[in-house]
Amino acid sequence: MPRPLGELEDSVMTRVWKWNRPVTVREVLEDLRQERSIAYTTVMTVLDNLHQKGWVRREAEGRAYRYEAVSTRAAYAAALMNDAWSQSDNPAAALIAFFGMMSEEQRQALRDAIRIAQGPEAPKSPNGENGENGERGENGANPDSAPGPEER
Repeated sequence: MPRPLGELEDSVMTRVWKWNRPVTVREVLEDLRQERSIAYTTVMTVLDNLHQKGWVRREAEGRAYRYEAVSTRAAYAAALMNDAWSQSDNPAAALIAFFGMMSEEQRQALRDAIRIAQGPEAPKSPNGENGENGERGENGANPDSAPGPEER
């Protein structure tokens, strides 16, 4: 698990993730200057550090580099949550406490995510078995082993 990003690293990565394209130090600098006073060399150092840590890849363009995110903000957030959860001595209690902190909108997003992660559910057969777990067709044959239309 990568270490959490520092405040300035997060500000830089937020722009790289938001723009979702290779960026230059100058582009990041100009956007950051709308919020704070910051030097070109500071942004260059932060992007170089992010490159060294594996958060961004870079490609030379003339005398400068273009930087691009290696993974998404969602993947970063998931890694942080997984790391925090894995450090708990009672994972179920940690999840319950986490759910208690969530807004209704966040809980709905969680329900949606679980539904997506589980994938489409196969309809149950009368004997309670799913198609992948031995469901049989009308003639008792496994549908996966029945001949296709061109073989009948």
